[in-house]
Amino acid sequence: MQKNYINGAWLDALNGGTWPVINPATEQTITTVPFGGVADVQVAIDAAVAAFPAWKNTNAWQRADILKKVADLMRTRSKELAQLTIAEAGKPMPEANGEWVVAAQFFEWYAEEAKRNYGRVIPASRNNKRMSVISQPIGVVGIVTAWNFPVWNLCRVWAAALAAGCTIVAKPSEYTPLTAMALMELLVEAGLPAGVANLVLGDAAAIGETLLARPEVRKIHFVGSTRVGKILLEGAAKTNTKLSLELGGNAPCLIFPDVNVEAVAKSAAVAKTRNCGQVCVSPQRFLVHEEIYASFVERVSHYMTQLKVGNSLDEGTQIGPLINARQREQVEQIVSNSIAQGAHLNTGGQRPAHLSKGYFFAPTVLSEMTPEQAIFRKEVFGPVMGIMPFANTEEAIALANDTEYGLASYLWTNDLRTSIKVSEALEFGIVGINEWAAHATEAPFGGWKQSGLGYECGEEGLQEYLEKKLVSVGDL
Repeated sequence: MQKNYINGAWLDALNGGTWPVINPATEQTITTVPFGGVADVQVAIDAAVAAFPAWKNTNAWQRADILKKVADLMRTRSKELAQLTIAEAGKPMPEANGEWVVAAQFFEWYAEEAKRNYGRVIPASRNNKRMSVISQPIGVVGIVTAWNFPVWNLCRVWAAALAAGCTIVAKPSEYTPLTAMALMELLVEAGLPAGVANLVLGDAAAIGETLLARPEVRKIHFVGSTRVGKILLEGAAKTNTKLSLELGGNAPCLIFPDVNVEAVAKSAAVAKTRNCGQVCVSPQRFLVHEEIYASFVERVSHYMTQLKVGNSLDEGTQIGPLINARQREQVEQIVSNSIAQGAHLNTGGQRPAHLSKGYFFAPTVLSEMTPEQAIFRKEVFGPVMGIMPFANTEEAIALANDTEYGLASYLWTNDLRTSIKVSEALEFGIVGINEWAAHATEAPFGGWKQSGLGYECGEEGLQEYLEKKLVSVGDL
């Protein structure tokens, strides 16, 4: 159903508003969906409030049965569901199908993790006193997510909040609503009670303000830009609403001289262009030891040039389009500004000549990067790699940490001492050593500095939706 889902019913927007869903590879309208606002989200919050007592008191094993069914449905229908994600997000089939399969893990993981929401007994300092700590669901949760991973972004939060016993009001990106609506259909099919999960597509600012204003909404989870995250923080300061934020990134990748340059360059080109570079943890600032700098630039430029850009439905396509025209313009501006500031364009830097339609951008390598350039300072969110040399480990660490962001970082070395020293010195919530996929369903995902607040995934992800309660008995 391509509609909002509120209190067990598929609905049009109360104001009659609609939004065109555009295929970023063709610039053609796929369909239109409801586009509501304050009135819709108010009704959704009311539904979530009403459903919370019963869902909270549904035991963890019963909640787990429903969540496991969702995971099974996602896996069984992943290729069919991937077609929606391809159409609205432009992802190649392997990425779209893979996202549905991997995202299913969250429903299975949190179905099991909910059963392990253990408390603890605290030895008291008085003989006539007993103390225990229990965790209980926080309440109604507002969830606002981004378009770059339209399945994964939703599942890691929806699954955790529902497993904890919370009810949710979810606002997906207007650029990828079909994936969210398909996911909600699976929750309904799996037997989720009415009102427990509600889906509202509409004006992000109005919905965010409404979620903040309603005291019944005890927490808001947001995935998006640091700018919007700060707006939510300012609003939450007035209402004392709890927040978890997954914001921007500007991941450094430190490459030391003892690696296989050819192998690292080849894998780096693929890692940098995954989802057309629209990945919060995408490696962006490549800091390469001066001994291998020239060789790395030459080899990675070669491999970036070899990648096939095109419509995700075309055979052999490795890189699809950016999500929209505005995103492509932002990437183009960062590239042009960086070149004006002294960066050298090795390959790419333009729209592919053979693709007249679609928001495509060629895989790009900028060498001679410096800390003053836009490619060093800004989150590019596109298939653009900046490269600069470093002379020693201390310089590499200083350059890597010279950013307001602190989400992901990477280093490549075969020296154990270097890996330990550098990984402990990097000011980032995630460090990948000799790998590009430094995250997992079972491991905490969160950023330092301006990159976020709170954690997703792993046992930490469940705790984000639970409140601690001390139960103290005296006069024994």
